[in-house]
Amino acid sequence: MLKVKKLGVILKPTQESFESRAVLNPAIYQEGKTVHMFYRAVNHLNESCIGYARLLGPTKIVIRDNVALINRENIYEAKGIEDPRIVKIGETFYMTYVAFDGKNAITALAVSQNLKQFEKKGIIAPLITYDKAEDIFRKSVLKDQYAFFETFYKDKVGYDVLLWEKDIFLFPEKIKGKFVLIHRILPEIQILYFKNFNELNLSFWRNYLRHLGDWVLLEKKYWYESRNIGGGAPPIKTKKGWVLIYHAVEETNKKKVYHAGAALLDLKNPQKVLGHLKDPLFSPTEKYEKRGEVSNAVFPTGTAIFGKNLYIYYGCADKRIAVAMVNLNDLIKELLKNKE
Repeated sequence: MLKVKKLGVILKPTQESFESRAVLNPAIYQEGKTVHMFYRAVNHLNESCIGYARLLGPTKIVIRDNVALINRENIYEAKGIEDPRIVKIGETFYMTYVAFDGKNAITALAVSQNLKQFEKKGIIAPLITYDKAEDIFRKSVLKDQYAFFETFYKDKVGYDVLLWEKDIFLFPEKIKGKFVLIHRILPEIQILYFKNFNELNLSFWRNYLRHLGDWVLLEKKYWYESRNIGGGAPPIKTKKGWVLIYHAVEETNKKKVYHAGAALLDLKNPQKVLGHLKDPLFSPTEKYEKRGEVSNAVFPTGTAIFGKNLYIYYGCADKRIAVAMVNLNDLIKELLKNKE
């Protein structure tokens, strides 16, 4: 049986105004023994920005800034810069994050050369309403549940709500000369390829959405994925394939539970799923995972490797940040036992 060890909470809210309510869902970039953590920080008004901490080894915090690293500046992020992920391709760091204006949750991009100063590049997600997307989806082969979420968000947020585009991040290297991007149009995980970010215009997205069924990377299949799945941490390259750590939402009449899942993807063709855990990698079992802003939630967003172990950084109940550890080779072996 695969053993996952929870190492506990490593980051909590402080009295600093920008992070007084919650810290959660960090982006992680590892440089040798140093781990750079870019985390979502929430103030008392429930507005988010990005904070920064530096770790020596997987869990020891040696630097934690007392001011936000990336602040809200644009209308599209007026209420939140949320859930960042980061990769380095070439000499450039690419940070994707959820931009929230109080109504719409879309994805934006920032880049850096040094992990200290970030230049915002704007929105990269499709600026298409669910209402218009419904007409486009009809031309693709998709499950009925895609239409359910279209109705759900129009009823919950408003008729003109944009596609709820969260969990967008890049693979840490190009494949066949193209950027590879994972995103999530509910209820599943999709993938797309492009040569440069200028391609991601309205025409590109409309054409892509017409064929969305062809670009599903991972389907929800198992009991702990009953409501939806979504991307977690940028994929980890191994000899056996890309290890993808993601989140899955189990829904019952009484509650929703956010689990951590794992899949193994082919190195050359990530849409070829080599393994997919039939049970969660780990689930909310501890008090700090069960009680918070969102109860019963573990939400993995970053990883680091030390020795033979994979360290998974995750948000706990949308309140704190914790770490779990698993032997990477054991995880891959378990994934290969659960072939698609």
